[in-house]
Amino acid sequence: MKTTQFLTALTLGIAFAHSASAQVSKADTDRLNAIAQANIAEVEAGKIALEKSTNADVKQFAQTMIDDHTKGLEETKKVAATKNLTLPTEPDAAHKKMAEKLKTLSGAAFDKEYVSKAGVADHAKVHAALKQDIAKAQDADVKALATKLEPTVAHHGEMAKKLNAAIK
Repeated sequence: MKTTQFLTALTLGIAFAHSASAQVSKADTDRLNAIAQANIAEVEAGKIALEKSTNADVKQFAQTMIDDHTKGLEETKKVAATKNLTLPTEPDAAHKKMAEKLKTLSGAAFDKEYVSKAGVADHAKVHAALKQDIAKAQDADVKALATKLEPTVAHHGEMAKKLNAAIK
């Protein structure tokens, strides 16, 4: 075998091995997409809350959501990039609908809706999903991401419950 043929075969072998190692199951791809969607939704809802709320505690919570979920989305993007996966870039239909509703509200009604839906309900749902991801993800990087994000989401849920009780 000539050197160029050997190098070509070696390069193809490495490329094949890399692409095979980057493959992720449909279930784990769905997990990454769901994690991305959750982070996108929290950032978007937090931005609306910064604009609409007049409650300092709600604004502080919203800023925390923006900061932490922006970091979470960046971590998710890093994992997806190593797997050659494209993630969603905007909220899903349910969160777009929630955002539209939030935009129509103001004052105490806005605060209650934002904290109960984007805060309490969404974080409870995402926390449960992350626990499932930790238990069932086959890809080590997806499992590690869920494991890394889970304590933050649990903390956000507790923050939201306390804030929800305070503003009712």
